[in-house]
Amino acid sequence: MTSGISSVCVYCGSSFGNDSKYSEQAKALGELLHKLKWRLVYGGGSTGLMGTIASSAMGPGCDGKVLGIIPNALVAKERDSGDDADVNAKLRESVDNHKGSTPISSKYGETCVVPDMHTRKRKMAEESDAFVAMPGGYGTLEEIMECITWSQLGIHGKPIVLFNIDGFYDRLLEFIGHSIKEGFISKKNGLIIEVATTPREVIDKIAHYAVPDGRFNLHWDDEGRNHG
Repeated sequence: MTSGISSVCVYCGSSFGNDSKYSEQAKALGELLHKLKWRLVYGGGSTGLMGTIASSAMGPGCDGKVLGIIPNALVAKERDSGDDADVNAKLRESVDNHKGSTPISSKYGETCVVPDMHTRKRKMAEESDAFVAMPGGYGTLEEIMECITWSQLGIHGKPIVLFNIDGFYDRLLEFIGHSIKEGFISKKNGLIIEVATTPREVIDKIAHYAVPDGRFNLHWDDEGRNHG
C-alpha cells in the first residue's frame, strides 16, 4: 500500500468535451481532493476540465491546496476586472475557440509560471506523489505517457491512474493490451497503470498502488534525485 500521499498531479483537458459527464466528474474529484486535504497539482489553466477541477479542489471557501504550473507563453498578459461573469465566460469556451491562454486567479489556487513546457512537466512531477489522467487531448496523453515511461525506466515508482470516465480510455487500454500481446510491452510493465471509473476509485487506486516488478533498475543521476 502506498503511503505518504499528499499531492496528486491531474492531467486533463483545457476544454470541457462534448458531454457534461466529464466536467461533473472533474468537479467530484476536485471536491474529494479538497475533503481529503490533498493538494492538486495541475497545468494551471482556468478553462475546461482544468478550471473545473482546480476551482473544486480549492473549495467554496477557497481554503484548498492547489498548485497550477503554467508556461509563461500561456499566461494571459491582460485581463479585465476579474468579475465572475467574465471568468465564467472563459470557462465555457469550447475546444474550437479556446485561444491557448488563461488568466491567473486565486480562485484556482497558487500559480507557478515557468519558462517552457519541459520545465512545466518536470516541476509537475517533482511536486506530486501520484499521477492521474482524466479525459483530454494530445497534451494529456503525452504527459501521462511520459510518466508511464519514467516509471518503466525506474525514474520513479509513483502511482499512475487512468480516470476512465464512461470508457473514454478504452481504446488506449486496448492498444496497450495489443502491445503486450505483440511483445512490445511486458505483462509486468502493463501493471504500471491502474484504471479507475469513479473519483473514489481514483483515490483507492492511488492509496493501494503497488509498484510492479520487472521495471528497469537503472542509475539516473539527475532524474532519480528529482522524481524519486
